[in-house]
Amino acid sequence: MKLNITMLLAALLSFATGYAGIGIIPRPLAVTEGKGSFPITSRTVVVTPEPLRTSAEFFAEDLARALGVRTTVATDGNARRAIRLAVDPSLGTEEYLLAVTRKGITIRGGAPQGVFYGLQSLLQLAVANAGDVPAVVVRDKPCMAYRGAMLDACRHFFPVEDVKRYIDLLALHKLNRFHWHLTDDQGWRIEIKRYPRLTEIGSERKETLVGLMPKKGGEMRFDGRPYGGYYTQEEIREIVAYAAARYVEVIPEIEMPGHGMGALASYPWLGCTGGPYEVWTRWGISEDVYCAGKDTTYEFIEHVLEEVIGLFPSRLIHIGGDECPKQRWKECPACRKRMAEENIRDEKALQSYFVRRIEKWLQAHGREIIGWDEILEGGVSPTATIMVWRDQQHGVEAVRKGNRVIMTPKWNCYLDYSQTSDPKRWEPLCNLRYLPLQQVYRLDPYDRLLPKERANVLGVQANVWTEYMPDMQCVERMVLPRLAALAETAWACDRKDYNDFVRRLRDFVRIYDLRSYRYSDFVFRGIE
Repeated sequence: MKLNITMLLAALLSFATGYAGIGIIPRPLAVTEGKGSFPITSRTVVVTPEPLRTSAEFFAEDLARALGVRTTVATDGNARRAIRLAVDPSLGTEEYLLAVTRKGITIRGGAPQGVFYGLQSLLQLAVANAGDVPAVVVRDKPCMAYRGAMLDACRHFFPVEDVKRYIDLLALHKLNRFHWHLTDDQGWRIEIKRYPRLTEIGSERKETLVGLMPKKGGEMRFDGRPYGGYYTQEEIREIVAYAAARYVEVIPEIEMPGHGMGALASYPWLGCTGGPYEVWTRWGISEDVYCAGKDTTYEFIEHVLEEVIGLFPSRLIHIGGDECPKQRWKECPACRKRMAEENIRDEKALQSYFVRRIEKWLQAHGREIIGWDEILEGGVSPTATIMVWRDQQHGVEAVRKGNRVIMTPKWNCYLDYSQTSDPKRWEPLCNLRYLPLQQVYRLDPYDRLLPKERANVLGVQANVWTEYMPDMQCVERMVLPRLAALAETAWACDRKDYNDFVRRLRDFVRIYDLRSYRYSDFVFRGIE
């Protein structure tokens, strides 16, 4: 398919530069506004080569839902009133060029995902202007390669359709990584055929802590009802394929060596004491962890990971590594013996031994580990990717040790924290720590790093822990619109402007409304 390059160049040369009337999130690299507009109607044809057809059909469906306009998708290049899509190798992989004139619309991307992101921007312009898209040229590309969001499916379980809805949110915001937290003390959520008890026993807890964690002397309240759920391998393949069609890569997290009560309850020999263990009904951190001294522990994990990597094509496999108490290891004869045999100086170094052993196995199978920043303790391989959650200083230290990092500091990126300073009034069921929209937007992933060190910052990620989020409605209300602020940092961290962001956000939330997403409008009411 040939594009009308003459028309495109003429459009680029004739427009006046400015952002005033354009409301795209994340903020584009360059916007050049022109005169007139192009109305998208039922006569409009989306002309696309076959490899881009799926993205074109997604766009047509979104338009139909949002505006009631049913466009046609075709490979016929002769349509007059058309939206034309093409891959242009002269552009970067995720880069796109969107040109709107009175005669038509052209989107070129360096690869199919670039075209997909161009269509997301076009959708925003179409919705904001009731289908009458203003004449404009948008040249755009992301600052960061890794742009992610995590969902914890362990504290509360989300059915397949809810996970797909969450992935749709990521795609809308031009995020390209879905970090799926699948195992923890409160439940094991992934089917492993070699170990059926993981889902028969480990996926269900006998009851659940309700309400907020009590302070000193308070009593915990439980609902008294069994709670569980897990994803079959068939469902996981379905979700991975669904995400891939939207250029979102799924990164699984199999937590170790702590946060493993779902596994220990299923197979007590995995722990230092041999149990008995129960899937945790409360939030927090269990003292019981995987035994680091037994070879059978590592054999179990390797067998689990063997099935995991068969389900997830992601190069990165998240192994957790955070909040692992060491008391059981101090008291365990098998762990003490392992430390003596391997000349391991202390329990922090034993965790490092554990992580390195799993990393070596994954590398032998063509994968790489990613872990929370605690895996730095005791020393870690420079090939490990570090997900920084406690504070950015840990990220600075990791970068200077040669590790690649993803910035997820809790005071900018934990979207389970309250969005208001008065959560008891507006968000009675949430983590009471306060993280307003502006604080999310304020994240500087390169803070305290020298220019030459910044290449080791792969990107940023929003984290969504679900102790107080029982369903997707609650998740949406907590992450929106803060996810848009995180997305702008990931995509456009070199061109952020908070006041302009809030202006554009007023248009952007129309898509939330049209898709029936729940979101918090505190910023518009001035009650953050």
